[in-house]
Amino acid sequence: MTNFKNQVAVITGAANGIGFGIAERCAQEGLKIVLSDIETEALAKAEHKLRAAGADVISVQTDVSKAQEVEKLAQKTIDAFGKVNFIFNNAGVSGGTGNSWERTQSDWEWTLGVNLWGVIHGIRTFVPIMLEQDTECYVINTASTAALISMPGEVIYSASKHAIISMSETLHLELEQIESKIKVAVICPFLVNTKIITSERNRPKTQQNQTKQAPKAQEDAPVDDAWAKALEQGQSPAELANCVFQAIREDKFYIIPDPAMKPMAESRMQDIMQERNPSNVFAP
Repeated sequence: MTNFKNQVAVITGAANGIGFGIAERCAQEGLKIVLSDIETEALAKAEHKLRAAGADVISVQTDVSKAQEVEKLAQKTIDAFGKVNFIFNNAGVSGGTGNSWERTQSDWEWTLGVNLWGVIHGIRTFVPIMLEQDTECYVINTASTAALISMPGEVIYSASKHAIISMSETLHLELEQIESKIKVAVICPFLVNTKIITSERNRPKTQQNQTKQAPKAQEDAPVDDAWAKALEQGQSPAELANCVFQAIREDKFYIIPDPAMKPMAESRMQDIMQERNPSNVFAP
């Protein structure tokens, strides 16, 4: 696809970070935009900013971990614009850090609810609409470099992003098999200047850990601080959005904005091919 004018894009996790960067680029390309996020105030500000810049935009507060809310998002999109051409399944949370055996059930349920089930609900809800439209459309899922490698301390986040890669590949093959006009792509960013490290601000009270786990959170603070500093120096959401739209124009499936991450992914693949123990790609 090379002409995006008057196409309709739905973007989850759109109030900040990567999602808002994609939304701004969509506006520049002349798309109509549906912003979706769980943060009501930030979502309203994002909508106001895009509308002030001349975009045709609406916003829908959505918890992507809940199927009925994603279905509501789709219905409001159709009500407002009559179609959907792009679904950016982008909403995600960091899920925190810690050893696999120390992560709580609540940690798993919250992170997988957003990162994995959010994409599942997006696919199950929007792909049937796109199939019925029978026009060129895109499903673009945000994974991560963490989907291509594994690293200690990131078990839940990595598990969710590895799953997104597999889901995206499978969806691509299924749609290709039925000769659908729907294209699929998966974004694998590394360091992007976003607020993902502070995802806990959006964690529902029903999925929060009890106070007895607070000391563990304090132990994780230095790791989180290091990630926060690295993210601040990372790629801007606007730069990432440029990579995404260039990849769409070139009909690319894998979108890897930071080429420096490719050797790490290759190292993991060599571990598999040579049946050797996993390498710690971040080891000094």
